[in-house]
Amino acid sequence: MIYCVVPEPLAGELFDKLVAYYADDPNVEVIVDRRASERRARGAKAPEGTQRTVRDRRRPRVAGEFPPTTG
Repeated sequence: MIYCVVPEPLAGELFDKLVAYYADDPNVEVIVDRRASERRARGAKAPEGTQRTVRDRRRPRVAGEFPPTTG
C-alpha cells in the first residue's frame, strides 16, 4: 500500500484532485495529515529508568581485501 499524504493546509485544494487521480490504482490511498505536533520533541529525554539505544544500522563491511588490479 502506498499512502499519498496531503498536508492539512493544502487538503481543501488537493485532496479531491488526488483521490480522483489515484482512483484507478487500488495500491494508493490518499490521506490528510492531521498531526498537531511532532511525536518526539527535540532534545527530549528518555523516561526515567530506561536507556535509549542508538545503533548503526548500516551493513558491516565484508571481511577481506580487494584483489590487486593490473594497469
